[in-house]
Amino acid sequence: MHEPDAEQREGRGASEVGPTFRLVLEYAGAGFEGWQAQAGARPARTVQGVLEEAFASIGWPARRIQAAGRTDAGVHAEGQVVSVELEREVESRTLVRALNARLPEDVSVRSAERVAPGWHATDEARAKLYRYQVWNGPSRSPLRCARFAFVSERLDVERMRMAARVFVGKHDFSALRGAGSSARTSERTIRAIRVRGEGGDEIVFEVLGEGFLRHMVRNLAGTLIEIGRGRFTVEEAEAILASRDRGRAGPTAPAHGLTLVRVWDSVTGDPSGLPDGASEARTESGLRAPSGSRSGIDREDGAAD
Repeated sequence: MHEPDAEQREGRGASEVGPTFRLVLEYAGAGFEGWQAQAGARPARTVQGVLEEAFASIGWPARRIQAAGRTDAGVHAEGQVVSVELEREVESRTLVRALNARLPEDVSVRSAERVAPGWHATDEARAKLYRYQVWNGPSRSPLRCARFAFVSERLDVERMRMAARVFVGKHDFSALRGAGSSARTSERTIRAIRVRGEGGDEIVFEVLGEGFLRHMVRNLAGTLIEIGRGRFTVEEAEAILASRDRGRAGPTAPAHGLTLVRVWDSVTGDPSGLPDGASEARTESGLRAPSGSRSGIDREDGAAD
């Protein structure tokens, strides 16, 4: 995107609105109590908090720092999108270098680009891709422990793939809605789910949706794991969803297995399907729901984790 030149910068009045940037962040969630800055007697280390501190240390006051998804404590991100309004002009590449020089090692700015004034990462999000990873080996894996949930009991991946079909599409996801949710409605649309891997090894759930409820992806993962264990039948998946009863579904899977992989918004456009998923419509590889127009969905999305 074109950066303003020196003449343009000098011609701006002090009262004009500062530039708005779209940042893409990567972070390891283990050291954070979630995305959102929190008030209280005991300071909480959050991603938003350390980003605000980095801006302050540079001397560039930042306003309206908003994320596309408010990830929960322990949840990772490879492509979190953040909008921020600055009070001064700066080139995108300078912004990236300056922030990364001051951010801690567990968070990094991957890219920055100038967007229209008032652009809001939460409001402009159209779809998000989450990945949940399970290590299904017979013993713990120290090299995977930070990013994979551990399940020693061998899982039936084909049963999980079959059950995942039930959750694709537009549904009332009350059965997967976490406690403390403030969303006005539990209706959401999952565009696609892909289950990769095999029992006794790494298993990965990829979930592409237009919006998510609190803990929705982790509750979905927990339910599919129970089906893989044989504690629920494949046929019970439909009854669980229809019940709208959180008590009928599986437990909430651990936070460290979840990663926000990518966000699609008004800058990137809508996703055509799961990335690297040319075979996503095949039963054994993935499941796809029709992609409709945006519907002004009530997006909780602090939520998906």
